[in-house]
Amino acid sequence: MTWLLPVACAAAAGLGGFLVPWLVGRLPEPVPRDTASEQPEEDEGDGDPAEEPEADPEPPKIPYAELATRPGLGWRSALAGAVAGAIIGASVGPDWWLVVLVPLVPVCVALSFIDWHTKLLPTRLVLPATAYALVAVVVGWAVTQQTDDLVRALLGLVVARSFFWVLWFIHSAGMGFGDVRLAALLGVGLGHLGWAELLTGMYAGFLVFGLPGVLLAIVRRDRRLLRTAFPFGPFMLLGALVGVVTGPWIASYLAWG
Repeated sequence: MTWLLPVACAAAAGLGGFLVPWLVGRLPEPVPRDTASEQPEEDEGDGDPAEEPEADPEPPKIPYAELATRPGLGWRSALAGAVAGAIIGASVGPDWWLVVLVPLVPVCVALSFIDWHTKLLPTRLVLPATAYALVAVVVGWAVTQQTDDLVRALLGLVVARSFFWVLWFIHSAGMGFGDVRLAALLGVGLGHLGWAELLTGMYAGFLVFGLPGVLLAIVRRDRRLLRTAFPFGPFMLLGALVGVVTGPWIASYLAWG
């Protein structure tokens, strides 16, 4: 039955969500910037306070071990994972790529939680997840011989990472190198699904990030809110979920002209 797949995806992603506290708690702390001059890309987030002397000093980073003990983190992560898993299962349908996407849901939940509280996207989560997706792409191609899926996934990685690298290079507000790495992971996941999912998912992240801030600034009549730095990773991930949901509809609409 059609409802079994979303339920199964929700159950799998929800169970994985209970592991988020364990995952967060096992992360090593990033090397401080002043002692890691030779390792500038070890663990970067969404800003560079050293090049913004006029900004207020950032508060001390919350240790990962402390974040992992936040009350309710387990069940909240499980709930978020179950909702995202159900949405992905219902949108993608009976496709083997769910074997890749669903296990990544708890990782993305953990990344969103960490980035929101620390403005960091740990390399030790992003890079293994990206490697897992790439290996799955190659194995899937070897089994199915679907070259188009392989090419889209690889091009999706290159396009998404390059686009966000340009934004990071020109120091766009709130953009850090961790976002560039995350873009590569999302590029593989969305690119394998289709071009519409990839482009919509990338664009939706900026809409989800920007529109609430603009509306809040208008309501409060405070333009300073537009210059407030927020972590971008959670919005990138939410935008990717929007791409998964709306991509097939957009592709169908464009096909019909």
